Formats: sequence, structure tokens, C-alpha cells
Amino acid sequence: MTRVATATDGLERFSLSGRVALITGATRGLGLEIARGMAAAGAVVGINGRETATVEQIAGTIPNAVPVPFDLADLPSAATAIDAVVARHGRLDCVVNNAAIRDRRPLADITAHDFRRLLEINLVAQYELARVAARHMSARGQGHLVFISSMVGQQSYQGDPAYVASKGGLEALVRALAVELGPQGIVVNAIAPGFFRTDVNAAFFNQPPARNLLQRIPLQRFGRPDEVVGAAIFLASDAASYITGQVLTIDAGLSIAL
Repeated sequence: MTRVATATDGLERFSLSGRVALITGATRGLGLEIARGMAAAGAVVGINGRETATVEQIAGTIPNAVPVPFDLADLPSAATAIDAVVARHGRLDCVVNNAAIRDRRPLADITAHDFRRLLEINLVAQYELARVAARHMSARGQGHLVFISSMVGQQSYQGDPAYVASKGGLEALVRALAVELGPQGIVVNAIAPGFFRTDVNAAFFNQPPARNLLQRIPLQRFGRPDEVVGAAIFLASDAASYITGQVLTIDAGLSIAL
């Protein structure tokens, strides 16, 4: 008997119903929007941040969200928190490594100590979270790791040598993990956002360089945080089950116009 296609065929592959996801740095900016979007797509979403009260308050405003407070600088606590999520929900399907720190000072002002601290948060902690999460995911033979990277060339436009170096390392890590974890059924990808207006970077968008930059963006506008959500849901879903080791750029065409 020939099967008749329906209007919803294929859409179920984008659903996160029954999934458990953890989003780091989810109390504001892109992380918060991703958490809201993944919860709306059906996932139980772990809200991470450093301040317990803030994490609990944010989690209370999102259906299916649970507070998972820990500081990325405290790797043992981070590992314990992930283990607790799995113990409570029986699984961990996706980790969105979103949290990062930034040091906008020029090279002459960023000491080796400062550089190491930034790498510890932006690269080493991301590695450790992926390592711990992969242990749980491999036990089930499937999982999604999503890293929020950054367009290295675009970020160099503002300077930030330490930040740019950490994000370049992150993209290399994505490729390496994709190769190593693929046989375990775990896909590893990254999202490279362009210029998005958030509460974190509001000051930049009020400066002349931002107005000049706007003229170089093909869509002639900066991004809204919610415009990253679709990519995050996609990469965390079965719709992306055969995609790994990739960096999805979301920048309104800026990277091809430079």
C-alpha cells in the first residue's frame, strides 16, 4: 500500500520532546533565548549560570526548565552538576556550550595570566563539559554537543586577541570531537553568531564602529537573539543526526561580504 504524505511529515524530526538539554550561560543573551526555544520545542532544559538565585528565578519562568547552577571555573562542580541532571532525568541528550568570558583589551594589556584565565573558561571548561557529557551520551549511543563559537575574522574586527584565540581553538575542538565521538553516536557542531544585540554587548552597538559595520552587512541590520534559536534546535534534533564537525554561521551574510 502506498503511503500518503501528510503536511507534518518530517517536522517531527525537529521536535525535542522527551529530550534533556543543558545550556550553559543561559540566564541572559543568546543562551537565554536558546533555552526558551528548546523548552518550547519540548525539551527539559537545564538552566546554567553562576548565581544560584538568578538561575532559579530564570528557570521558574520557562516551562520544563530546571536550575543547574555552577561556575565554569569550578570543573569538579560542573561535572557533579551534569551527573546530577542525569541522575534526576535518566538521560542527557544535548549540551549547548554557550557560556564564555571576554577581555576587550589590546595585546599589550593582556598578560599571560589573563590569557590563561580566559582559555580556562572559553576552551578548557568547554572541553571538560563535553568530556563528562559524552560519557553519559555514549552509554545510550547518541547525543548532541553544540558549541557557540564565533566568527574569528569578524571578532578580530574589534580586536580581542585572547577571545579570538579561544574561539579559534573551540572550532578546532569541534572538529576533533566530531571525529572521536562519531563512533559513539554523538554529533558535535558549532554555531558562529554574527553581531546580535543583547544586554551583554549593548554598549558596543552605541558606538560609531557599530554604525559603520552595519553598512557592510548585506541584510543591513543586526541580529535579534531569537534568530539563533532555530539553528540550536536544529542541531540538537534528529533533523541534524547526519551532520557533525560543522560550524553554522548566522551573520546575515557579513562573512561573505567582508
